[in-house]
Amino acid sequence: LHTPMYFFLMNLSILDLSTISVILPKSMANLLLNTTAISYSDCAAQVFFFHVFGAADLALLTVMAYDRYIAICKPLYYKTIMERTTCIHMTASAWLSCVPYAALHTGNIFHLSFCKSNFINQFFCEVPQLLKLSCSDSYFSEAGVLAFSFLLVVICFAFISMSYIQIFTVVLRIPVREKQRKAFSTCIPHLIVVSLFVSNGSFTYLKPVSNSPSGLDLTASLLYSVLPSVINPVIYTKRNNDIKAAMRKLFDHILL
Repeated sequence: LHTPMYFFLMNLSILDLSTISVILPKSMANLLLNTTAISYSDCAAQVFFFHVFGAADLALLTVMAYDRYIAICKPLYYKTIMERTTCIHMTASAWLSCVPYAALHTGNIFHLSFCKSNFINQFFCEVPQLLKLSCSDSYFSEAGVLAFSFLLVVICFAFISMSYIQIFTVVLRIPVREKQRKAFSTCIPHLIVVSLFVSNGSFTYLKPVSNSPSGLDLTASLLYSVLPSVINPVIYTKRNNDIKAAMRKLFDHILL
């Protein structure tokens, strides 16, 4: 499993674990203790780290699309282009470039004045819900950051889409059905994850925020914040023979 694709999958797994660790422990603690409170600093930390890991997740999914494009469309150059140092640099860029973005996002939000209420209609500190509580004139600066965020999402999604259009064009020309199936098995899970993450996240941030608690708001937030992190291991494990073979080998070694 020491190949670029699995190196990226390892980082994706770390990001998934980090993302749900930002929001679920506090929500579960509130549920068990029968409270609904979160401190101002904890809320700010949630917003910052959630956007760090969420943005890094999308950046890494874009890198993974490029990796699949090189592997399928330019296989003879794959080992030359996707060297270990290159993979490390690409992954580090995906992680580190999201820190200033998240800091800008968090600073803009918590620079606002929250005077309408101190009740958030969500199970974590979600930006649209926080903006609803603001009565500050700086609201438009955060709207600008949200527009910039949406532009970045569109660029990443367009890059991923173009990569897969070229990938599918090449794959459909492969005469051997078994090789087609293998190529699709490494691409389809990635497309499912990207589609879930981008569509639900965009829907949540672009739709008007309701004035009262809504089941639709909660469902949409779950679909983009928790569900991708939960189903990623299932999707990539169930549809990947290399991972299943490695797991069987590991279990056999442990039993022996």
